[in-house]
Amino acid sequence: MLDKTTPLFARTHDYVSVFPARVLRHDAQAGLSTLFFAGGELRVPLVEAAVGAAIEAQIDARDVSIALSRPMDVSILNRLPGKIIEIEVLPPPFARAGISLGGARVDALITHESVERLALVEGLSAWAMIKTIAISGRTLDPDEAPVPRHWPSSDRTSRARR
Repeated sequence: MLDKTTPLFARTHDYVSVFPARVLRHDAQAGLSTLFFAGGELRVPLVEAAVGAAIEAQIDARDVSIALSRPMDVSILNRLPGKIIEIEVLPPPFARAGISLGGARVDALITHESVERLALVEGLSAWAMIKTIAISGRTLDPDEAPVPRHWPSSDRTSRARR
């Protein structure tokens, strides 16, 4: 049982979104890799997996913030548009907001005050700002991770205009 000497952080709820992702590219100079998952693309610290590899990514709800307008002047690299699909009231001061990013869901652990101040309700469009993404180290079967849509090359588009 928790007592008053237990740090508040230890009393937060443990909500983690786990999903398959595919390594799209590495940028060694920036020290970042780009992953593709069902909700879009994520920039993460350089991962030790080959381009095209299927890996497992994890997002802790404590690392997700919510914005109602497109966040621009922030240091957080991963800002994805979505829709609030669930608000769960937890013991004060916390609430959990489920955010649909299209093909994926992430949870944000926020305060009751933030829910009220932002007037968060199910169906509201919002931006998930993801501070940290963990890579489990578990390599998945290549068929488990989504494959990005391939767009026509610029050569094909140029020829069509002629």
